[in-house]
Amino acid sequence: MSKSRYPRSFAHPRYWPTWLAIGAMYIAAWLPWRLKMAIGKGLGLLAWRFAKRRRHITETNIALCFPEKSPEQQRQLVKDTFIANGIGLIETATGWCRDSEPLRHRVTYIGEEHMARAEAKGKGVIIVGIHFSTLDLGGALHALSFSADAVYRPHNNPLFERFMTRARGRIFGQAIDRHDLRGVVRELKAGRMVWYSPDQDFGRDVSVFAPLFGQPAASIRLTAKLARMTGASVVPMMFHRNPDNATYTIESLPALEGFPSNDEVADATRINQFIELAIRKHPEQYLWLHRRFKTRPEGEPSVY
Repeated sequence: MSKSRYPRSFAHPRYWPTWLAIGAMYIAAWLPWRLKMAIGKGLGLLAWRFAKRRRHITETNIALCFPEKSPEQQRQLVKDTFIANGIGLIETATGWCRDSEPLRHRVTYIGEEHMARAEAKGKGVIIVGIHFSTLDLGGALHALSFSADAVYRPHNNPLFERFMTRARGRIFGQAIDRHDLRGVVRELKAGRMVWYSPDQDFGRDVSVFAPLFGQPAASIRLTAKLARMTGASVVPMMFHRNPDNATYTIESLPALEGFPSNDEVADATRINQFIELAIRKHPEQYLWLHRRFKTRPEGEPSVY
């Protein structure tokens, strides 16, 4: 990389492991597809065996959200989740490190007319995405049909942050820091699409409690706030890896009618209903490894 792109400080030995990881991602992106899937599965199985804290979090989430499943079914879903997220690491490398045009034949788009109709209104579109393991590759493949910006969480490692934002900047129009509310509003008011994932726990101060899989989940209020401030359409979108591990499906649903309302809990519940619907289609592909229910109603102990 040129010095103008990466400061001299990134040559420090503390960044060598990060450089190795970036190099590995570039290599993985260009491997034959079946080999990539096999490596991803292997990475997932290693994490399932040795990442005990993440496995505990995943086990807890799945027990809370799928009480109807037997203990054996829950254990299998935990294992399948790690495999899917291991494959997701390789898919992320593919989305970030190579042109997605040669992958066009691998994706089927359902409901493309809903996205086009919302875009044609010219008031901006909030794409409600979800943290599936396929998230970054999904963004790259979606960009083959629609240009969009993306809201993201900055990485703590400055070298990896530089690499990640440049990669996402190549895919999306802009990669917008999740704390940059003005930036999101500006892009929406300019008629842009903004990919936004409201399915994580950002704490009590910015959330209301709304049900998700029958659990009280701290659910961010920002989706409704952005729609109210900008008049943007809110279009739910699902992206899944198909069972063949070689093709993908992007599905856009009709823009939400009557959203937002004057009830924050009702709005958050409506978003959570879509999130739950999408997860139930392919539950193993969701990022169960994060503490979705870490914020609890007053007086309730941690579930983790």
